[in-house]
Amino acid sequence: MRNLLLATLLVGVLLVAAPLPAQQVCPSLPYLVNTPEDELMLAYNGAENPQEQIAALDKFAQEHADSKFLPCVYELYTMVYLKQNEYAKVIEQGEKGLAQERPDVMLLLNLAKAYVASGTATGTAFEAILKAPASIQAESTPARPPNVSDDEWKKAQDETAQQAKDWRGYMEYAFFQLLQREPDSNKRLQRLDSFVQAYPDSPNAGQINFNYFIAYKMANNAAKTEEFAEKAVAAEPNNVSTLNVVADDYATRQIRLDKAEEYAKKALELAGSMKKAEGMTDEQFKAQRDSQLGFAHLTLGYISFQKNSKTKKVGPAIEEFRTATDLLGSNPALQGRALFYEGYAYEVLYPANHKAAFEALSRSAGLASPWQGQAQELLEKVKKAMGQ
Repeated sequence: MRNLLLATLLVGVLLVAAPLPAQQVCPSLPYLVNTPEDELMLAYNGAENPQEQIAALDKFAQEHADSKFLPCVYELYTMVYLKQNEYAKVIEQGEKGLAQERPDVMLLLNLAKAYVASGTATGTAFEAILKAPASIQAESTPARPPNVSDDEWKKAQDETAQQAKDWRGYMEYAFFQLLQREPDSNKRLQRLDSFVQAYPDSPNAGQINFNYFIAYKMANNAAKTEEFAEKAVAAEPNNVSTLNVVADDYATRQIRLDKAEEYAKKALELAGSMKKAEGMTDEQFKAQRDSQLGFAHLTLGYISFQKNSKTKKVGPAIEEFRTATDLLGSNPALQGRALFYEGYAYEVLYPANHKAAFEALSRSAGLASPWQGQAQELLEKVKKAMGQ
């Protein structure tokens, strides 16, 4: 009995003295030695393989179905299943733990990783992300343990702050990854509104505004689309992708063509000086850079075409489309569009160049892109004009 009491007190002291409780498994659920919970943790930590860990968890869950320690069991399930890339099981067990008022950060992180890896963008996935800030705050503000020097405490606080920043960073990354999989514009807007409330100090203003821009564009709200397009550019004025997408939006909607041209030219300038990201191969970098360069040339070609089609002076537009076509080999959708407009421009040109139009439209019709059908339709008209 004396040994049990001593061991129990020792566990309590260790739990209080830990300067970084946020890094512990199940920090909100301490347990005593010589209890079923202690036996579970010993079996789990002493297991030689994941199957033994799962067996220990299964045994505890069956024998202690009403235990207050079950949230920790769910958390441990997510850990072992995530290591095996069994994302559906991570989600199954993690969503059970999500029902807590304030689930542990590790459970939320494991859930978010499984959602992202499996492409699961359900309401529950976003719920987990939105619950994270409160849990991160709770686990990142431990009480100062006794007998800790000022230097040690400062170091612990700095490490805790960095850990919290990393956690928040991943949860925000997960949000934007999953948001792209939401097809309903109204739900996208609701998700964004909730995210802004949960992460009011997010450093990702550019991404937030860009995603509002995309959502309003999907919803056909022209005024809001333009408003958040400008906000996105203002937040990240040197973001090549944002500049290209906004320029393309203006050009294809035939509004603010001077602004679209300005953004496309700036994207060209910035894309030309892009630097390869760490871990990216030369081939991947070239494809990424060429895609951005090609997108900008495509937009500039379309702007030039719109400004000069009535006078049939579309030679400069054709050159832009041809340059875009050469650069967009890794992007069939954009290359198909560039080839379609190149072929169309050859027909508008005076005198029309049916042969060049035929070649461009044939290539466009041969690509698996949204422009395939239109290219084929225009190609048939060109064939008739050529007497075929």
